[in-house]
This record gives sequence, structure tokens and C-alpha cells, in this order.
Amino acid sequence: MAKKKMNAFYAQSGGVTAVINATACGVIQTARANKDKMGKVYAGRNGIIGALTEDLIDTGKESAAAIAALRYTPSGAFGSCRYKLKSLEANRREYERLIEVFRAHDIGYFFYNGGGDSADTCFKVSQLSESMGYPIQAIHVPKTVDNDLPITDCCPGFGSVAKYVAVSALEASFDVRSMALTSTKVFVLEVMGRHAGWIAAAGGLIEEHGIPVVVLFPEVAFDEAKFLARVDALVKKHGYCTVVVSEGAHHADGTFLAEQGTKDAFGHAQLGGAAPVVANMIKKGLGYKFHWAVADYLQRAARHIASKTDVKQAYELGAAAVKMALKGHNAVMPTIDRTSDAPYRYKIGMAPLAKVANVEKFMPRDFITADGFGITAKCKRYLMPLIQGEDSPTYKNGMPVYATLKNVAVAKKLPAFDLK
Repeated sequence: MAKKKMNAFYAQSGGVTAVINATACGVIQTARANKDKMGKVYAGRNGIIGALTEDLIDTGKESAAAIAALRYTPSGAFGSCRYKLKSLEANRREYERLIEVFRAHDIGYFFYNGGGDSADTCFKVSQLSESMGYPIQAIHVPKTVDNDLPITDCCPGFGSVAKYVAVSALEASFDVRSMALTSTKVFVLEVMGRHAGWIAAAGGLIEEHGIPVVVLFPEVAFDEAKFLARVDALVKKHGYCTVVVSEGAHHADGTFLAEQGTKDAFGHAQLGGAAPVVANMIKKGLGYKFHWAVADYLQRAARHIASKTDVKQAYELGAAAVKMALKGHNAVMPTIDRTSDAPYRYKIGMAPLAKVANVEKFMPRDFITADGFGITAKCKRYLMPLIQGEDSPTYKNGMPVYATLKNVAVAKKLPAFDLK
């Protein structure tokens, strides 16, 4: 008797990126190419919440053209969420509910596309499902603009954010340079990065274009006196300078420059406002005129300037996740394994989730200059391949053509579940 084909569940988690839908495209297209081995692909509406509430989307109702268009569409096509499942001990009912939904819909493959928290969820599901007598092959698909997942050389989403930040900082610096004689002396750009300074590091690439730049990393405790002295020296030498500050920049005691005293859904300190803090510090301490900006959602939604390398890797990791599942792998994550900087080469590897979940990758100290305000040649060799190439969407009437899916719901089979 032929083995029953199992369906797959795919969900997007956390902050979305310019290329997370390219990963979804890779997952769905690869599953469709292996329809003799894998059944339907259901997506969770609004991430893992869709699984808990049995709010599933039948991706089989979408045309091949619509799925292909995901490769060029930013944000999360099925909806994402910031919903952290508690530990098995604290809330076993949520994990058991996931297994119940998977069982009800003949789901044997779980593809969770996200960062560190989703890697942890994926790992726990793989462990619990076995003990409940309904084994699930749980594959974590990496995604995070913060680039802070371990083992993999880089994370899909990061290359495009790095490209956006580098280009935006360069263009704004040209503006400041042209006005420096009679107006603005300092431009401050705030970028994402709670604990790791990878995105801020990308701003340091403008130094290659002769721009005087100061970068503030979470990995280096902020020293106001040293910072102001550095800014003052650059302005006196060049007439202006640009500051790129990570949202996670903090004082020696660990207090964030941008801390608001509130928490997000994952229990992390709510950040936002490092740029005005730094800008006002410059005004008060040095008297220079300034402008500041917060890249915020713009940096992670900018599909029009996405890195071709990033789009390609995002798709490949989605496809690799399906292939790994079909080969019987479980509790793993496909990775980017760099083999050469120049020419840039890499291969797709695989990491056990036990070594990925709840582990953050920070900027190596030898990627940051001795004074703590810039990036080294080694860091530049790391970053440059990741921002290479353009993979622009099609334009119509001056605007990019992005996909909006039908997202047809799958009929529910279970009683409602209360999210507590």
C-alpha cells in the first residue's frame, strides 16, 4: 500500500522583510514540483496564530503566476505576527493545539519562516509531536533583517536591508555635503538592530565613497564624550559628517539610548528614538545644526532596491527546506555556508535546531574598528557580496507591480481555541 502523502504547513513569523515572500515562493513552488511526494501547502493566516486558531490558507487556490509574483513582492503575503509561544512547561496546551490542528488536516511538514523565537517554536514542536504519537517534520527557514541567527553566514532579509541603508545613507550624505557651508552639519540615521549591529555596519560602507561616518553599534557601549569628540573632529576636517546609529545602542550600564519603558509582544524593550536622542546630544554638546531620520519599516519593506543576492538566497532556502523535509530531515534549518569572499561563493548547508534556538550572533569585534566607530576591511569583505545586484519588480504606471493573493480559507474541523 502506497504511503499517504502528507500536507505541509508554512507560516511567516515576526517582522517581515523585502524577501520573505521569495522564500514562500521557494517553498510552494518546490512543493508543487514534488506533488507526487507532498500534498497541499497550507499557510497560517497571521503566522503561528493561524495554526492555533485553525485559520489556514489553501495556497493551492493560487495560480502559478500569483505564486511566482511573490518573489518580487515585499512584506508577508499570508500575514505575520509577533506571538511567542511560552515554554512547554508553562503552556503545553498551545503546543498540543498545534499538533491537533496538524493531525486534523493531515499535516506532516511544518515550515516556520522566521528568526530566533520561531526557531525555538519549531524545535519544541518537533520534540512534542514525537511524544504525542503524531510526528511532525519541523524545518525552520531563516529570516531576519537583524542577521543574528547563528551558524548560517547570513540571513535572508539582511542583504536587502543592508543595501537600503547603505544607499540611503550615501544619498543623504551627498545632500548634507552640499548644504554644509551654511546649514546642516550632521545627519543622523537610525536603523534596526536590537542587540546586533549588522544593519548599522552597512552604513559604514559609505566610507568607501569618501563620506565621513560614525557608526554606533550595540556591541560597543556608548561613550558620549568620545562620540562627541569624534563627530567634532570629522566636522572640522570635512565640514560635515553622517552618524548611523543602531536602535540597540546603549550606555555602559545597558540602558538603551532609545528605551521607552515599554515592552513588545516578545517581552523585549520597546525601542525607537535613538536618532533624536543622538541628534540633540550633538546640538547641545557641539552646537551643530542637524537633521535626523528613522529608517523604521522603510528599510525592511524596500523591495524596489532589494539585493539580488538576498532574493536568490531567500528563494533557495525555501526550496531547500522542502527538499530536506522530503529526505526525512527533522528539527533542522537550511543555512548559507560561505566558501569564498571574492569571487563570492556559497553552498546550502544544514544546522540542527538545538544549536540555533535562542542563540544570537553578534558582530565580531574584528569587524569593528578599534575606536568602536567604524567597520574594518574584514567587515567590508563580508558585507559587499550581500548587497550585490538588483532584482527589480516590474513597473506599471510608475509603480511596482506587487502580488495580493486570494488567501482562500480552509474549512475548519475543530472547536474554536481561545488565545490566552
